[in-house]
Amino acid sequence: MSKPPVKLRSAAWFGTADKNGFMYRSWMKNQGIPDHEFQGKPIIGICNTWSELTPCNAHFRKLAEHVKRGILEAGGFPVEFPVFSNGESNLRPTAMLTRNLASMDVEESIRGNPIDGVVLLVGCDKTTPALLMGAASCDVPAIVVTGGPMLNGKLNGKNIGSGTAVWQLSEQVKAGTISINDFLAAEAGHARSAGTCNTMGTASTMACMAESLGVSLPHNAAIPAVDARRQVLAHLSGSRIVEMVNEGLTLSKLLTREAFENAIRTNAAIGGSTNAVIHLKAIAGRIGVDLQLDDWTSVGHGTPTLVDLLPSGRFLMEEFYYAGGLPGVLRRLGEAGLLPHPNALTANGKSIWDNVKDAAIHDEEVIRPLTKPLVPDGSIRVLRGNLAPNGAVLKPSAASAHLLKHRGRAVVFESLEHYKERIVDPDLDITADSVMVLKNCGPRGYPGMAEVGNMGLPPKLLAQGVTDMVRISDARMSGTAYGTVVLHVAPEARAGGPLAVVQEGDWIELDAETGRLHLDVTDEELAARLVAWAAVQQVDPADATGYRHLYVKHVMQADQGCDFDFLVGCRGAAVPRHSH
Repeated sequence: MSKPPVKLRSAAWFGTADKNGFMYRSWMKNQGIPDHEFQGKPIIGICNTWSELTPCNAHFRKLAEHVKRGILEAGGFPVEFPVFSNGESNLRPTAMLTRNLASMDVEESIRGNPIDGVVLLVGCDKTTPALLMGAASCDVPAIVVTGGPMLNGKLNGKNIGSGTAVWQLSEQVKAGTISINDFLAAEAGHARSAGTCNTMGTASTMACMAESLGVSLPHNAAIPAVDARRQVLAHLSGSRIVEMVNEGLTLSKLLTREAFENAIRTNAAIGGSTNAVIHLKAIAGRIGVDLQLDDWTSVGHGTPTLVDLLPSGRFLMEEFYYAGGLPGVLRRLGEAGLLPHPNALTANGKSIWDNVKDAAIHDEEVIRPLTKPLVPDGSIRVLRGNLAPNGAVLKPSAASAHLLKHRGRAVVFESLEHYKERIVDPDLDITADSVMVLKNCGPRGYPGMAEVGNMGLPPKLLAQGVTDMVRISDARMSGTAYGTVVLHVAPEARAGGPLAVVQEGDWIELDAETGRLHLDVTDEELAARLVAWAAVQQVDPADATGYRHLYVKHVMQADQGCDFDFLVGCRGAAVPRHSH
């Protein structure tokens, strides 16, 4: 093994012949580790989000073993450690509430331990940004290994998408087109293998973001979880992280402004989740890159959606991988001059263009040519106006074209509970032209900004054949969901944003093309409403203690990435003082 050009962090623990070196080595040796493993080998952490309560990541024990093989093969020494695993499927009220907590766990685990580089085992959607945020705060060599999407869901001999099928089938039950027994029968084939959602939900989106940012090996995003090639990629990633340590290839050399611009374009091309807006902002903040909400317009505008995948299109992640995966999409973008920075460095030491310039595309129904895009411009729309002074977002590839310019009367829900109570009322005064408004579901309001922005439509309208309406909230929505849904309204209602004072019957204008979101009341009326609102606000007792207190006090708004204000910035990997 060649001697690394930089001093290993782990040498501060294991590289001395004094009392401290004695203790650190001897304690580790109780695991049966021979002395030569401490003699100048890179110590590689495997940051594992395995948990049986995070079903998407429940196969990570086996995946970690393949990573270990690669590390050992390349001359490193693997040390696996657990971190908080925030899976969206089970965790209440929302995994987003604990994304920042998980990132703190990751950051302090890396900085406080004898680790020279780290492999980030990620899957269910919040684990990817959480681990990247924590590692970025330390700026160590790091590589992402995603657990991969599950196999196609099956129902009555046809493919169904995990997550998306839930929204579709539940609406059909409300509309009376299928029975509750048919609905429940779909469970068995909905999630039929290990892995993350097989649609272009947030998990798949963030896997694509990691690959387009250059912090994973090519094809990491789309290989199915149960495909043997997923295990091969884990092995190769283990080998590569040892080389990255020896080369001094830290995250700050990969997570550059150029890398984030490539990711923004990629998100439009894949029809990615609106959640990427929040997560990329948070990751950028940790590494010190100035990324703003309006960059999604200035950088992403004009990028066609090329991937025909649910919830925007027809296919699933299996077909996406077989068609060529993300390298095929990046090749298409690069050939059209739509990859902003083809020379951006990636984890394997090559430029992103070198990785994809010869990528194969096997199915042009799944990865479409630029002449036949799914949506001509799939860039996330940033909306502003007196209803969202700091911005809101909309995903056009999942929206109905006829609703992207719309004016309608507000039907207001003051909370999620209020929505659930009113929406089933057959006497609810609502039409297909109404604008549904949900308040108090933002970062502080829920808290955690749950994925409830894609409010289900009123059963009485579903029964009439209505399939979409304009919906506006300070919440998020699942990347597996769809509809003309305006999300992430900032400031949120709980923070005193104008959304808090929208009243039943107010007229609201949406123009996605011009980026306008307007509440049709005068400035004077709006100001008076906000003064009256502030005068009656009370502190929620539940916000007073525990982690929730920390969260509500320090979480930033959606346009700032919902990170904690005290976590922004890169603190580096300086070895902490020892206490022995």
